[in-house]
Amino acid sequence: MAKVKTSFFCQNCGAQSPKWLGKCPACGQWNTYVEELIQKEESGKGSWKPSGGAHKKSTSPKKITDVTYQEQPRWITGDPELDRVLGGGIVPGSLVLIGGEPGIGKSTLMLQIALTLSGRTVLYVSGEESESQIKMRADRMSAKNPDCYVLSETNTQQIFQQVEILKPDFLVIDSIQTLSSQYVESAAGSVSQVRECTAELMKFAKETGTPVFLIGHITKDGSIAGPKVLEHMVDTVLQFEGDRHLTYRILRTSKNRFGSTHELGIYEMRAEGLRSVANPSEILLTQREEVLNGVAIGAMMEGNRPLLIEIQSLVSPATYGTPQRSSTGHDAKRLNMLLAVLEKRGGMRLGNQDVFLNVAGGLRVDDPGLDLAVCASLISSYEDTPVSEQICFSGEVGLGGEIRAVSRIENRIAEAEKLGFKKIVVSKYAVKGLDLKKFQIEILAVSKLEEVYSKIF
Repeated sequence: MAKVKTSFFCQNCGAQSPKWLGKCPACGQWNTYVEELIQKEESGKGSWKPSGGAHKKSTSPKKITDVTYQEQPRWITGDPELDRVLGGGIVPGSLVLIGGEPGIGKSTLMLQIALTLSGRTVLYVSGEESESQIKMRADRMSAKNPDCYVLSETNTQQIFQQVEILKPDFLVIDSIQTLSSQYVESAAGSVSQVRECTAELMKFAKETGTPVFLIGHITKDGSIAGPKVLEHMVDTVLQFEGDRHLTYRILRTSKNRFGSTHELGIYEMRAEGLRSVANPSEILLTQREEVLNGVAIGAMMEGNRPLLIEIQSLVSPATYGTPQRSSTGHDAKRLNMLLAVLEKRGGMRLGNQDVFLNVAGGLRVDDPGLDLAVCASLISSYEDTPVSEQICFSGEVGLGGEIRAVSRIENRIAEAEKLGFKKIVVSKYAVKGLDLKKFQIEILAVSKLEEVYSKIF
């Protein structure tokens, strides 16, 4: 009888140790080491073996000038938001990981994509739902793909046997934490199993050129569950965000080997599935019947897409000793910096005021071009003077109170003009060399916060 081999793995980063450790030396987390059974794979025994015998690649080094490659066209899925986030479509042979909170719509999005890829054989493997449950969800969707197959299985060897028979063009795994390989004797979802199953799927994707999408769970702090090596192994990591109690969902990219990581996709959750939102600026601007103070519109960029969002703030005298500083969807440290600039350069007494800041629509923003809109919103609430709903802002605020230029100002101005705004406040350094005659919107160029105060209020 073979000796049972065990080892200890960090559940946070996947580091391995022959004995239990209180603190992980790799990531610094405490009490994350768990003992797991391990079993080394026998020589010549692989989890994925292509039919007909794979030809062995040469291992000798080559000059980079002698390496040849053939660029393969991307697959257009028919979902413009997903195509944009992936960088123009699905790359053949790519391994994509999509994570998000429970109930946010990950399985719905992947099933919708599987049903949209008409003309291609799709295999949807679920370790969490039965075939009848998947069929119930598919019946609610308008898209139909007769070549979409479903399989309820968690063993990777059984999955690859069906893959060998079906030879799909597209593979979806829901979810990677439910899979288990017979070559690792630990529970499904453990560090060893997640790493081994991902390695088997990556080998399959690269050798056959089949794109594979993995759905991943997340931990309570919002990171993808399992070892960090999981995110290193895949080609693209997508984050599906949003409030389950609201209808809008946001698809972000945190890693992309084939495109930009600054793109953003917005969906609306409906009974029949997810609908792509072509013009997100319209849903991010609240429809108000009257002009309120503390509200300003800012023009920001997410990748190549300009967005106009609503910044709401509330400044009121502090009831208790220490004033509160709270922000939702905006960096709290940057808010504190802007409050210090307004107090030092603008003469506003904010030391005894509670300040609450909210980005409407549930977005999380980090574009410095929204600084001017945040300052205008704070001034409006402090002075109890509303900002005209026909004005929007785009500019970065420096520590000296100066208004600095931001990137792609031409796209921001064009988006504001398209949505019917009459004026936009920008830095005067951003409009140098810009042909202002082609815009119908009035452009107010400023260099300091004092000029904003005098022109707007």
